[in-house]
Amino acid sequence: MSAHIEPPEGGNKKIALLIAVLALLLSLSEIGGKQAENESIAKNIDASNLWSFFQAKTIRGTTVRTAAEAMEIDLAATTDPATRERLQKRIDGWKATVARYESEPDTQEGRKELMARAKATEQVRDDQKARSENFEIASGLLQIGIVVASASIITGVGVLAYAAGGLGALSLVFMALALFAPRLLF
Repeated sequence: MSAHIEPPEGGNKKIALLIAVLALLLSLSEIGGKQAENESIAKNIDASNLWSFFQAKTIRGTTVRTAAEAMEIDLAATTDPATRERLQKRIDGWKATVARYESEPDTQEGRKELMARAKATEQVRDDQKARSENFEIASGLLQIGIVVASASIITGVGVLAYAAGGLGALSLVFMALALFAPRLLF
C-alpha cells in the first residue's frame, strides 16, 4: 500500500481553495488574538491602577486613624471644655473620614469597592489572556495546515490535504473556545 494517494478530481484547485480558507481563518485568528492581547494589557494596567488607588486609600486611612488615636490621648489629658469639644469634633470628623475611605458606594472609591473593581478587572484580564492563548494555538494550527496543504500540492499526496483540513477544523475549535469559553483549557 502506498502513501501516495491522488488528490480528488480538480484537486489542486480544491487544495488552493483550502489554502485560501485556511489563510482567511489565520487572518481572523491573528486579529482576534491581537485584540485579546491588547485588551489583556489594558486590563492589567487598569487593575494595577485600581490596586494603587486601594493602597493609597489604605495609607490615608491609617494616617487619619493614627491621628485620631493620638488626638484621643490629647483629649483625655485636656480639661478645658471648649478645647475638649474642638478635639472631639476633630476626632469624630477623622473617624468619619476613615469610615468613608473603607466604603464609599456612591463613588465606588472606598477600599471595599476598589478591591471588588480590581478583582473584577483582573478576571477580565485573565479571560483576555486565555482568549489570546486560544487564538495563538489556532493560528499555529492554521499555519501548519497551510504548510501541509501546500506540501500536498507539491507531493501529490492527497491525504495531506485532508490532514490540512483537519488542522483547520481543529483551529476552529480553538477559535470557538477563544470566543465562548476562553478559560476552559487555561
